[in-house]
Amino acid sequence: MSGRRLRVVILGINFAPESTGIGPYTTGLATGLAARGHDVEVLTGYPHYPQWRVSDGYHGFRTHEVHDRVRVRRFRHPVPRRHSAIERAAMEFVFGLQLLSTRWRRPDVVVCVSPPLLATMLATTRVRLTPNRPALGLVVHDLYSRGVIETGTMSGLPARAVRTLESLTTRCADGVAVIHDGFATHLVDGLGVRRNRVRVIRNWTHVAPPDPAAAVAFRAARGWAPDDIVVLHAGNMGAKQGLENVIAAARLVGPATSRVRFVLLGDGHQRTTLETAGAGVPALDFLPPVPESDFPAALGAADVLLVNERPGVAQMAVPSKLTSYFASGRPVLAATDPGGFTAGEIDESGAGVCIPAGRPDLLLREALRLGRDRELADRLGAAGRRYVADRLSANVALDRYEWWVGELAATRRARMPEEAPR
Repeated sequence: MSGRRLRVVILGINFAPESTGIGPYTTGLATGLAARGHDVEVLTGYPHYPQWRVSDGYHGFRTHEVHDRVRVRRFRHPVPRRHSAIERAAMEFVFGLQLLSTRWRRPDVVVCVSPPLLATMLATTRVRLTPNRPALGLVVHDLYSRGVIETGTMSGLPARAVRTLESLTTRCADGVAVIHDGFATHLVDGLGVRRNRVRVIRNWTHVAPPDPAAAVAFRAARGWAPDDIVVLHAGNMGAKQGLENVIAAARLVGPATSRVRFVLLGDGHQRTTLETAGAGVPALDFLPPVPESDFPAALGAADVLLVNERPGVAQMAVPSKLTSYFASGRPVLAATDPGGFTAGEIDESGAGVCIPAGRPDLLLREALRLGRDRELADRLGAAGRRYVADRLSANVALDRYEWWVGELAATRRARMPEEAPR
């Protein structure tokens, strides 16, 4: 541990056992700080992602547990059934009210993880109004105001209202950590956050490289032939993924491309709709989420790993699946906006190829090329692993988070130089 032992409260709606999306990173941040000797407590929701229903075994209004030396308090909240803007807002608002109505035990630093933006706004307001308040840090995984526009959820006045709310919330923090340089630019130039308050801390790979024997067994158990070209999309099936494009590509598979098989693994609010749309397509498979222990084998069983984004989605997020994809040693095929953050990440890593979003013909063509050209696939897969080793180390990220939390605590001490020891 560097510096003094700090009392840190982390507020975020996603946490273990959620194994995809933001949850693994909030969990890793909390357990990493605790392992370095800090006193860490997490206030979170009931696990619900990516299936968008509360996981089995979680009951009651509030629960308490300990996860790897981290105290965890969970609060029940509604989970959207149709994923409308109103239902999403209700979930965030109720979770935020839960955060307002519980004790935080006088932390040195409060770290809010966003999204959810409404809950973050409520928690930020509470911190700012607290006498002798703790330092306040925000960790931004998605640009909320860009997201509502790029996914078509909002436009006009409602979208501008969300942008104003995001600007006010981020400007209230003593410091903001973002996962991508492009986020930092948007916060400063678009939302008015002071540049000296923004830090870039990259997400890290939290999935182990696949064991070759386990990958072969996973492939055989699903009936995939050795000469099949398995194109796997793993993770959330939501609006921003635009997976109708994958179904359209699977429909194009004909006699000359019959060995190509598109596989959608995971869950999400669009899964049922996608299954209905893809019914009867021979080249398309749906798989339920696999246990975290089997996830590396699932990635290793594929020939190509797919990132698919809806046309127009460009700068709202960096897909969390990319860190796991890069570690797998498999080539990545990204159907995305050529000027977006995902395309930039693929280009910087050298781990894959990009095609424009919404072009199923190009998706099939490039999947076939990567599946047939083993030399190219191996070269791209090796580049991904190098990128992980050089840029996406958990230890490097946690070093930076610990330094950042210490920096935030120092701003609190500077505000209260005469504070008595507790």
